[in-house]
Amino acid sequence: MTAVDDRPMTTDIVKFFENFEVPEGFKVELLRGEIVMMAGPDVAHNDIVEAVVDQIPRQRWRRLQTQDIAILEETSEPQPDLVVLERGTGPGQGRLMPSEVITMLVEVVSKTSVDRDYGVKRSIYAAAKVPAYLIIDPIMAQCVLLTEPTGHGENADYRRQRITKFGDLTPLEPINIELDTSEFATYEKVRPHRYP
Repeated sequence: MTAVDDRPMTTDIVKFFENFEVPEGFKVELLRGEIVMMAGPDVAHNDIVEAVVDQIPRQRWRRLQTQDIAILEETSEPQPDLVVLERGTGPGQGRLMPSEVITMLVEVVSKTSVDRDYGVKRSIYAAAKVPAYLIIDPIMAQCVLLTEPTGHGENADYRRQRITKFGDLTPLEPINIELDTSEFATYEKVRPHRYP
């Protein structure tokens, strides 16, 4: 007879994740109890994040990079490419930013993150009730703004979706700006995908 331990591993996974030493040049996230490790991003990816940060007014918004997010109900601690919240909200110290104070999350799709960014993270961010999730996709040369989160757990999603092409202004109503995407680069020699 084989004994099976049915105890939830949530606490053990979170403790392991918090103490895990990340090898240099890698990024690690906890997504619904699964630890995901990725190589560092492409230069085009970093240039896009920098261009977005430059367009979000610092006086009104905190624009945080490499910031882990606390989403307790999801056993998730993602690290989006950019976290946007109102200046004066959220903690000033610590590793985790509570999802409740976040206005918008931004992910720039990498060559290996398509499924995570369009699928798993879309559901996780909607379940956390993050008001806006912007996917910037250098493979398809487009931005996808998702708003109006609804639902719970793996069934959570966003009700509204707006797609704009690179080169067009992308209205970001939640932070009251129009994002200029004319300088966003695309990846070379990457096959198109089926999203959104």
